[in-house]
Amino acid sequence: MLRTGIVGLPNVGKSTLFNALTSAQNAQSANYPFCTIEPNVGVVNVPDERLELLQKMVGTNVVIPTSIEFVDIAGLVKGASKGEGLGNQFLHTIREVDAIIQVVRCFDDENTIHVAGKVSPIDDIEIINMELALADLNSIEKRQVRIQKQVKAGEKDAILEDKILKKIVELLSDGKFINVKDHFEGDELPMIKNMNLMSTKPVVYCANVTEFDLKDGNAYTKQVQEYAATHNAEVVIVSAKIESELAELEKEEADEYLKDLGIEDSGINRMIKSVYHLLDLRTYITAGEIEVRAWTIPAGAKAPQAAGVIHTDFEKGFIRAEVTGYEDFIACGSYAVCKEKGVTRLEGKEYEVKDGDIVHFRFAN
Repeated sequence: MLRTGIVGLPNVGKSTLFNALTSAQNAQSANYPFCTIEPNVGVVNVPDERLELLQKMVGTNVVIPTSIEFVDIAGLVKGASKGEGLGNQFLHTIREVDAIIQVVRCFDDENTIHVAGKVSPIDDIEIINMELALADLNSIEKRQVRIQKQVKAGEKDAILEDKILKKIVELLSDGKFINVKDHFEGDELPMIKNMNLMSTKPVVYCANVTEFDLKDGNAYTKQVQEYAATHNAEVVIVSAKIESELAELEKEEADEYLKDLGIEDSGINRMIKSVYHLLDLRTYITAGEIEVRAWTIPAGAKAPQAAGVIHTDFEKGFIRAEVTGYEDFIACGSYAVCKEKGVTRLEGKEYEVKDGDIVHFRFAN
Protein backbone atom coordinates (compact mmCIF):
# COMPACT_ATOMS: atom_id res chain seq x y z
CA MET A 1 0.00 0.00 0.00
CA LEU A 2 1.12 3.53 -0.78
CA ARG A 3 2.39 5.30 2.38
CA THR A 4 2.57 9.06 2.85
CA GLY A 5 4.08 10.79 5.87
CA ILE A 6 2.70 14.07 7.23
CA VAL A 7 5.56 16.15 8.67
CA GLY A 8 6.14 19.70 9.80
CA LEU A 9 7.17 21.80 12.74
CA PRO A 10 5.18 21.35 15.95
CA ASN A 11 1.78 23.03 16.08
CA VAL A 12 1.22 23.71 12.36
CA GLY A 13 -2.00 21.68 12.05
CA LYS A 14 -0.68 18.21 11.17
CA SER A 15 -2.90 16.27 13.54
CA THR A 16 -5.96 18.36 12.69
CA LEU A 17 -5.34 17.56 9.03
CA PHE A 18 -4.76 13.90 9.82
CA ASN A 19 -8.09 13.75 11.66
CA ALA A 20 -9.80 15.17 8.61
CA LEU A 21 -7.99 12.76 6.30
CA THR A 22 -9.05 9.71 8.19
CA SER A 23 -12.48 11.10 9.19
CA ALA A 24 -11.97 9.17 12.42
CA GLN A 25 -10.92 11.88 14.89
CA ASN A 26 -8.45 9.40 16.35
CA ALA A 27 -5.32 11.57 16.29
CA GLN A 28 -4.94 13.87 19.26
CA SER A 29 -4.75 17.57 18.39
CA ALA A 30 -3.87 20.40 20.78
CA ASN A 31 -2.23 23.81 20.92
CA TYR A 32 1.18 22.85 22.25
CA PRO A 33 4.40 21.41 20.77
CA PHE A 34 4.96 17.64 20.60
CA CYS A 35 1.27 16.82 21.04
CA THR A 36 1.84 13.84 18.73
CA ILE A 37 4.27 11.45 20.43
CA GLU A 38 3.66 8.16 18.67
CA PRO A 39 3.00 8.27 14.90
CA ASN A 40 -0.71 7.98 14.12
CA VAL A 41 -1.59 5.82 11.12
CA GLY A 42 -4.77 5.93 9.05
CA VAL A 43 -5.87 4.35 5.78
CA VAL A 44 -7.77 6.64 3.42
CA ASN A 45 -9.74 5.64 0.33
CA VAL A 46 -8.72 7.42 -2.87
CA PRO A 47 -11.76 9.27 -4.30
CA ASP A 48 -12.72 7.97 -7.74
CA GLU A 49 -16.14 8.85 -9.14
CA ARG A 50 -15.70 6.30 -11.93
CA LEU A 51 -16.23 3.43 -9.50
CA GLU A 52 -19.72 4.49 -8.45
CA LEU A 53 -20.87 4.80 -12.05
CA LEU A 54 -19.41 1.41 -12.96
CA GLN A 55 -21.07 -0.13 -9.89
CA LYS A 56 -24.50 0.82 -11.23
CA MET A 57 -23.70 -0.41 -14.73
CA VAL A 58 -22.39 -3.86 -13.79
CA GLY A 59 -24.90 -4.41 -10.99
CA THR A 60 -22.72 -5.10 -7.97
CA ASN A 61 -23.06 -3.97 -4.36
CA VAL A 62 -19.32 -4.09 -3.68
CA VAL A 63 -16.99 -1.19 -4.50
CA ILE A 64 -13.37 -1.25 -3.32
CA PRO A 65 -11.37 1.92 -3.99
CA THR A 66 -7.60 1.94 -3.90
CA SER A 67 -6.18 3.47 -0.73
CA ILE A 68 -3.31 5.44 0.81
CA GLU A 69 -1.86 5.01 4.28
CA PHE A 70 -1.17 8.33 6.00
CA VAL A 71 1.27 8.56 8.89
CA ASP A 72 1.08 11.58 11.20
CA ILE A 73 4.63 12.04 12.45
CA ALA A 74 5.57 14.08 15.53
CA GLY A 75 6.60 17.69 14.94
CA LEU A 76 10.26 18.03 14.04
CA VAL A 77 12.38 20.93 15.28
CA LYS A 78 15.78 22.37 14.48
CA GLY A 79 18.34 19.87 15.72
CA ALA A 80 16.06 16.84 15.33
CA SER A 81 18.76 15.01 13.39
CA LYS A 82 20.92 15.26 16.52
CA GLY A 83 18.18 14.28 18.94
CA GLU A 84 16.57 17.65 19.70
CA GLY A 85 12.88 17.74 20.57
CA LEU A 86 11.59 14.21 20.37
CA GLY A 87 14.73 13.39 18.45
CA ASN A 88 15.45 11.26 15.45
CA GLN A 89 13.25 8.36 16.58
CA PHE A 90 10.73 9.70 14.06
CA LEU A 91 13.19 10.03 11.20
CA HIS A 92 13.11 6.26 10.77
CA THR A 93 9.35 6.47 10.27
CA ILE A 94 9.80 9.05 7.49
CA ARG A 95 12.26 6.74 5.72
CA GLU A 96 9.49 4.16 5.38
CA VAL A 97 7.05 6.36 3.43
CA ASP A 98 6.76 6.79 -0.36
CA ALA A 99 6.04 10.52 -0.31
CA ILE A 100 6.09 13.38 2.18
CA ILE A 101 3.37 15.92 2.87
CA GLN A 102 4.94 18.84 4.69
CA VAL A 103 2.33 20.96 6.46
CA VAL A 104 3.37 24.61 6.48
CA ARG A 105 1.71 27.27 8.58
CA CYS A 106 0.46 30.09 6.35
CA PHE A 107 -1.76 32.02 8.74
CA ASP A 108 -1.37 34.55 11.55
CA ASP A 109 -3.00 33.78 14.90
CA GLU A 110 -1.68 35.16 18.16
CA ASN A 111 -3.60 32.46 20.04
CA THR A 112 -1.75 29.62 18.30
CA ILE A 113 1.85 29.22 19.43
CA HIS A 114 4.57 29.05 16.77
CA VAL A 115 7.61 27.10 17.91
CA ALA A 116 9.99 29.73 16.43
CA GLY A 117 8.00 32.69 17.72
CA LYS A 118 7.05 34.00 14.24
CA VAL A 119 5.28 32.85 11.09
CA SER A 120 7.78 32.35 8.27
CA PRO A 121 6.83 29.53 5.84
CA ILE A 122 10.16 29.33 4.01
CA ASP A 123 12.15 29.26 7.24
CA ASP A 124 9.86 26.47 8.47
CA ILE A 125 10.30 24.48 5.24
CA GLU A 126 14.06 24.84 5.27
CA ILE A 127 14.33 23.76 8.90
CA ILE A 128 12.53 20.50 8.09
CA ASN A 129 14.42 19.96 4.84
CA MET A 130 17.76 20.63 6.48
CA GLU A 131 17.07 18.22 9.35
CA LEU A 132 16.10 15.46 6.92
CA ALA A 133 19.17 16.20 4.80
CA LEU A 134 21.47 16.14 7.83
CA ALA A 135 20.00 12.84 8.97
CA ASP A 136 20.59 11.41 5.48
CA LEU A 137 24.15 12.74 5.44
CA ASN A 138 24.82 11.07 8.76
CA SER A 139 23.69 7.67 7.48
CA ILE A 140 25.54 8.16 4.16
CA GLU A 141 28.83 8.95 5.89
CA LYS A 142 28.53 5.77 7.98
CA ARG A 143 27.77 3.76 4.86
CA GLN A 144 30.79 5.23 3.05
CA VAL A 145 33.06 4.04 5.83
CA ARG A 146 31.54 0.54 5.79
CA ILE A 147 32.06 -0.06 2.06
CA GLN A 148 35.61 1.28 1.68
CA LYS A 149 37.15 -2.19 1.99
CA GLN A 150 35.01 -3.46 -0.91
CA VAL A 151 35.78 -0.33 -2.95
CA LYS A 152 39.53 -0.88 -2.51
CA ALA A 153 39.05 -4.52 -3.50
CA GLY A 154 37.55 -3.35 -6.79
CA GLU A 155 34.03 -4.74 -6.22
CA LYS A 156 31.81 -3.33 -8.96
CA ASP A 157 28.70 -2.70 -6.86
CA ALA A 158 30.67 -1.05 -4.07
CA ILE A 159 32.43 1.26 -6.54
CA LEU A 160 29.07 2.30 -8.03
CA GLU A 161 27.56 2.83 -4.60
CA ASP A 162 30.54 4.92 -3.49
CA LYS A 163 30.14 7.10 -6.58
CA ILE A 164 26.44 7.59 -5.81
CA LEU A 165 27.08 8.40 -2.17
CA LYS A 166 29.64 11.07 -3.09
CA LYS A 167 27.17 12.64 -5.52
CA ILE A 168 24.44 12.65 -2.87
CA VAL A 169 26.70 14.33 -0.31
CA GLU A 170 27.38 17.09 -2.83
CA LEU A 171 23.69 17.53 -3.64
CA LEU A 172 22.64 17.60 0.02
CA SER A 173 25.18 20.20 1.00
CA ASP A 174 22.59 22.99 0.66
CA GLY A 175 19.79 21.07 2.37
CA LYS A 176 17.62 20.66 -0.72
CA PHE A 177 15.57 17.62 -1.63
CA ILE A 178 16.89 15.61 -4.56
CA ASN A 179 14.95 14.84 -7.71
CA VAL A 180 16.46 11.41 -8.44
CA LYS A 181 15.62 11.40 -12.16
CA ASP A 182 17.45 14.72 -12.66
CA HIS A 183 20.75 13.47 -11.23
CA PHE A 184 20.90 9.70 -11.58
CA GLU A 185 20.44 7.18 -14.38
CA GLY A 186 20.81 3.54 -15.41
CA ASP A 187 22.17 1.22 -12.71
CA GLU A 188 22.23 4.11 -10.23
CA LEU A 189 18.43 4.33 -10.01
CA PRO A 190 17.60 0.99 -8.32
CA MET A 191 20.56 1.40 -5.99
CA ILE A 192 19.58 4.85 -4.77
CA LYS A 193 15.99 3.71 -4.38
CA ASN A 194 17.14 0.95 -2.03
CA MET A 195 18.97 3.53 0.10
CA ASN A 196 15.56 4.84 1.22
CA LEU A 197 16.78 8.39 1.74
CA MET A 198 14.33 10.98 3.03
CA SER A 199 15.79 13.67 0.81
CA THR A 200 14.86 11.80 -2.38
CA LYS A 201 11.17 11.41 -1.58
CA PRO A 202 8.58 13.46 -3.49
CA VAL A 203 7.15 16.35 -1.47
CA VAL A 204 3.77 18.08 -1.39
CA TYR A 205 3.77 21.32 0.59
CA CYS A 206 0.42 21.65 2.32
CA ALA A 207 -0.08 25.38 2.90
CA ASN A 208 -2.41 25.58 5.89
CA VAL A 209 -4.54 28.75 5.81
CA THR A 210 -7.69 30.16 7.39
CA GLU A 211 -11.01 29.79 5.57
CA PHE A 212 -10.70 33.40 4.33
CA ASP A 213 -7.58 32.59 2.27
CA LEU A 214 -8.65 29.14 1.09
CA LYS A 215 -9.78 30.21 -2.39
CA ASP A 216 -7.03 32.63 -3.44
CA GLY A 217 -4.25 32.04 -0.92
CA ASN A 218 -2.21 34.86 0.63
CA ALA A 219 1.30 36.30 0.72
CA TYR A 220 2.53 33.27 2.67
CA THR A 221 1.15 30.73 0.19
CA LYS A 222 2.72 32.65 -2.71
CA GLN A 223 6.10 32.26 -1.00
CA VAL A 224 5.54 28.52 -0.69
CA GLN A 225 4.46 28.23 -4.33
CA GLU A 226 7.57 30.08 -5.51
CA TYR A 227 9.77 27.84 -3.37
CA ALA A 228 8.10 24.65 -4.59
CA ALA A 229 8.45 25.70 -8.24
CA THR A 230 12.25 25.63 -7.89
CA HIS A 231 12.41 22.50 -5.71
CA ASN A 232 10.52 19.88 -7.77
CA ALA A 233 7.60 19.93 -5.35
CA GLU A 234 3.88 20.66 -5.45
CA VAL A 235 1.68 22.90 -3.32
CA VAL A 236 -1.89 22.40 -2.13
CA ILE A 237 -3.64 25.20 -0.24
CA VAL A 238 -5.69 23.68 2.56
CA SER A 239 -7.52 24.86 5.64
CA ALA A 240 -7.09 22.05 8.13
CA LYS A 241 -9.92 23.55 10.20
CA ILE A 242 -12.32 23.53 7.24
CA GLU A 243 -11.25 20.00 6.26
CA SER A 244 -12.03 18.76 9.77
CA GLU A 245 -15.49 20.34 9.51
CA LEU A 246 -16.08 18.79 6.08
CA ALA A 247 -15.16 15.37 7.46
CA GLU A 248 -18.13 15.54 9.83
CA LEU A 249 -20.66 16.25 7.05
CA GLU A 250 -22.50 13.95 4.67
CA LYS A 251 -21.28 14.10 1.06
CA GLU A 252 -24.12 16.32 -0.19
CA GLU A 253 -23.68 18.73 2.72
CA ALA A 254 -19.91 18.82 2.21
CA ASP A 255 -20.33 19.54 -1.51
CA GLU A 256 -22.71 22.40 -0.71
CA TYR A 257 -20.27 23.77 1.88
CA LEU A 258 -17.44 23.73 -0.68
CA LYS A 259 -19.70 25.46 -3.18
CA ASP A 260 -20.45 28.21 -0.66
CA LEU A 261 -16.70 28.67 -0.16
CA GLY A 262 -16.17 28.88 -3.93
CA ILE A 263 -14.06 25.71 -3.96
CA GLU A 264 -14.62 22.85 -6.43
CA ASP A 265 -12.86 20.08 -4.51
CA SER A 266 -11.70 19.50 -0.96
CA GLY A 267 -8.09 20.12 -0.07
CA ILE A 268 -7.72 16.49 0.94
CA ASN A 269 -8.81 15.25 -2.49
CA ARG A 270 -6.43 17.71 -4.17
CA MET A 271 -3.65 16.57 -1.87
CA ILE A 272 -4.21 12.90 -2.76
CA LYS A 273 -4.18 13.80 -6.47
CA SER A 274 -0.89 15.66 -6.00
CA VAL A 275 0.67 12.60 -4.35
CA TYR A 276 -0.45 10.42 -7.27
CA HIS A 277 0.91 12.96 -9.74
CA LEU A 278 4.27 13.28 -7.98
CA LEU A 279 4.68 9.51 -7.73
CA ASP A 280 3.52 9.11 -11.36
CA LEU A 281 0.84 6.57 -10.45
CA ARG A 282 -2.10 5.26 -12.45
CA THR A 283 -5.33 3.45 -11.57
CA TYR A 284 -6.87 0.59 -13.51
CA ILE A 285 -10.17 -1.07 -12.69
CA THR A 286 -11.64 -4.56 -12.52
CA ALA A 287 -15.43 -4.59 -12.81
CA GLY A 288 -17.94 -7.42 -12.67
CA GLU A 289 -20.89 -8.80 -10.75
CA ILE A 290 -18.72 -9.68 -7.75
CA GLU A 291 -17.13 -6.25 -7.29
CA VAL A 292 -15.81 -3.05 -8.83
CA ARG A 293 -12.27 -2.46 -7.65
CA ALA A 294 -9.46 0.04 -8.28
CA TRP A 295 -5.79 -0.95 -8.42
CA THR A 296 -2.76 1.35 -8.27
CA ILE A 297 0.21 0.86 -10.61
CA PRO A 298 3.22 2.96 -11.64
CA ALA A 299 2.97 4.76 -14.98
CA GLY A 300 4.32 2.55 -17.75
CA ALA A 301 3.44 -0.71 -15.99
CA LYS A 302 2.91 -3.49 -18.51
CA ALA A 303 0.00 -5.90 -18.36
CA PRO A 304 1.76 -8.74 -16.47
CA GLN A 305 3.07 -6.28 -13.85
CA ALA A 306 -0.43 -4.82 -13.43
CA ALA A 307 -1.83 -8.34 -13.04
CA GLY A 308 0.75 -9.03 -10.33
CA VAL A 309 -0.76 -6.26 -8.19
CA ILE A 310 -3.83 -8.49 -7.82
CA HIS A 311 -1.88 -11.69 -7.21
CA THR A 312 1.64 -12.87 -8.03
CA ASP A 313 0.15 -15.94 -9.72
CA PHE A 314 -1.60 -13.67 -12.23
CA GLU A 315 1.76 -12.22 -13.26
CA LYS A 316 3.55 -15.58 -13.42
CA GLY A 317 0.84 -17.25 -15.47
CA PHE A 318 -0.15 -14.22 -17.56
CA ILE A 319 -1.56 -15.07 -20.98
CA ARG A 320 -3.29 -11.88 -22.11
CA ALA A 321 -5.42 -8.99 -20.89
CA GLU A 322 -8.90 -8.14 -22.06
CA VAL A 323 -8.96 -4.33 -22.02
CA THR A 324 -11.78 -1.80 -22.36
CA GLY A 325 -11.22 1.93 -21.98
CA TYR A 326 -13.38 3.55 -19.32
CA GLU A 327 -14.93 6.10 -21.68
CA ASP A 328 -15.69 3.37 -24.23
CA PHE A 329 -17.41 1.26 -21.58
CA ILE A 330 -19.54 4.18 -20.39
CA ALA A 331 -20.52 5.00 -23.98
CA CYS A 332 -21.46 1.39 -24.75
CA GLY A 333 -23.12 0.57 -21.44
CA SER A 334 -22.07 -3.08 -21.14
CA TYR A 335 -19.32 -5.59 -21.93
CA ALA A 336 -21.55 -7.21 -24.56
CA VAL A 337 -21.93 -3.97 -26.53
CA CYS A 338 -18.22 -3.17 -26.11
CA LYS A 339 -17.32 -6.50 -27.68
CA GLU A 340 -19.94 -6.09 -30.39
CA LYS A 341 -18.53 -2.70 -31.35
CA GLY A 342 -14.94 -3.92 -31.15
CA VAL A 343 -13.78 -1.50 -28.44
CA THR A 344 -12.78 -4.35 -26.13
CA ARG A 345 -9.43 -5.74 -27.24
CA LEU A 346 -6.95 -8.43 -26.26
CA GLU A 347 -3.50 -7.19 -25.27
CA GLY A 348 -0.26 -9.08 -24.67
CA LYS A 349 2.73 -8.84 -22.38
CA GLU A 350 4.04 -5.57 -23.84
CA TYR A 351 0.85 -3.57 -23.36
CA GLU A 352 1.21 -0.58 -21.02
CA VAL A 353 -1.91 -0.34 -18.87
CA LYS A 354 -3.50 3.11 -18.99
CA ASP A 355 -5.28 5.07 -16.28
CA GLY A 356 -8.94 4.09 -16.30
CA ASP A 357 -8.49 0.87 -18.25
CA ILE A 358 -11.05 -1.76 -17.28
CA VAL A 359 -9.13 -5.04 -17.38
CA HIS A 360 -9.86 -8.74 -17.16
CA PHE A 361 -6.74 -10.91 -17.00
CA ARG A 362 -6.41 -14.35 -18.48
CA PHE A 363 -3.74 -16.50 -16.90
CA ALA A 364 -2.60 -20.11 -16.65
CA ASN A 365 -2.92 -21.85 -13.30
